Amino acid sequence: MTDLISRVLARGTARASAGKEASRAPRESTWRLCMELSPLLRLLILTQLAFNVGFYAVLPFLAEHLGTAIGMAGWLVGFVLGLRTFSQQGLFVVGGWLVDRFGVRPVVLAGCVLRIAGFAWLGYAQASGAVIGAVLVIGFAAALFSPAVESEVARQAVVWEEDGHGPRTRVLALFSVAGQAGAFVGPLLGALLLAVDFRTACLAGAAVFVLVLAGHLWLMPQHIPGRVRVRERGGARALLRDRRFLALCCAYGTYLLAYNQLYLALPDEVQRATGSQAPLSWLFALSSVLVVFTQLPVTRWAGVRLDLRRSMAAGLLLIASGFAVVAVARPAGWTGIAGLLPAAGFVILLTVGQMLVVPAARAWVPDLAEEGRLGLYTGALSSVSGLIVLVGSAATGSLLDLGLPAAVPWLVLAAVPALAVALLPRRAQGAGATA
Repeated sequence: MTDLISRVLARGTARASAGKEASRAPRESTWRLCMELSPLLRLLILTQLAFNVGFYAVLPFLAEHLGTAIGMAGWLVGFVLGLRTFSQQGLFVVGGWLVDRFGVRPVVLAGCVLRIAGFAWLGYAQASGAVIGAVLVIGFAAALFSPAVESEVARQAVVWEEDGHGPRTRVLALFSVAGQAGAFVGPLLGALLLAVDFRTACLAGAAVFVLVLAGHLWLMPQHIPGRVRVRERGGARALLRDRRFLALCCAYGTYLLAYNQLYLALPDEVQRATGSQAPLSWLFALSSVLVVFTQLPVTRWAGVRLDLRRSMAAGLLLIASGFAVVAVARPAGWTGIAGLLPAAGFVILLTVGQMLVVPAARAWVPDLAEEGRLGLYTGALSSVSGLIVLVGSAATGSLLDLGLPAAVPWLVLAAVPALAVALLPRRAQGAGATA
């Protein structure tokens, strides 16, 4: 009994000491973490930055171009944008399967070639059919290279963790930072290029992907050590029977549905409060800046105190509280600057929740995926979640149009991520269980 008490006390003292050391550790800089990573991880993270710079230099301005320069009807503009989303998110699972079958390098290279062709085609397209074709090519390109890059970053993050460098979530947090930095820089670049014309913005976006293609041709290894290619079939059936993975997809899908409200419910709230949607750009910038500058500290804090499940649960509850802030404030009917405060609170809480949910979800997938099928599972996470967003966004749009009391739609939206906490698998397995 004495020995047992001694072991328990020793374990508790060790944990307390580890927590104190982690809390006293110097703040980790993005540059320092980058230098600790392998050359392959640095390449993949810079790739994510470049992908988003090229993408967001063009796509935020597509709707206005289609409506004004080409003269498409509003319904057709919406249809084209929906096709792009479907050809990207909906086909991620196809891209993931191709990665498992043929490897990372050829799928990334094929995606880059298609994105270059798609942007160039879009820049010169004038007829509706040509625009639709270009948009489908652009979307399918992302369905190829994104699962390839994301799955390999997740796998390399696990290797990095197993080699004793620290939690895998730190690597995946840096990956998110790179993506948000690209999403912030891309529209600024696109706005400058639009001073010339939309075609110039498209060609500049294509040029970014030419650079990415050249970088991967030169630096990406033909075969990545430890990456197993799977030739036999049956992965999809096993995936669909994996209740724990599907539960993770559903929980992650509620986060994506909440994030989609930046483009659906938030513009409606900003319009009500100010009579204009101009403040939206500032709120979007606020979200990007928060991720770029605070993602790594938030992930480091979560890594000391939370496992993957608790990190996702905390993030989903923060997101729910963001909707609740607007719901509570709506009956007051505030306008002007005061009316924007609840919207800003929603954006901040949503973004902090995102910083907890996204690295944890990506870190969890390698523990659930079958051997050699990480690409398929990574793609399925996006595809299943995208289907949830598609159905949920249609329901949200109908909810906003019903003329219900002002707080009701926001309360319903708050309930969705809060209830999703119950969907999370009961415990994380493997090395990533403690982030």
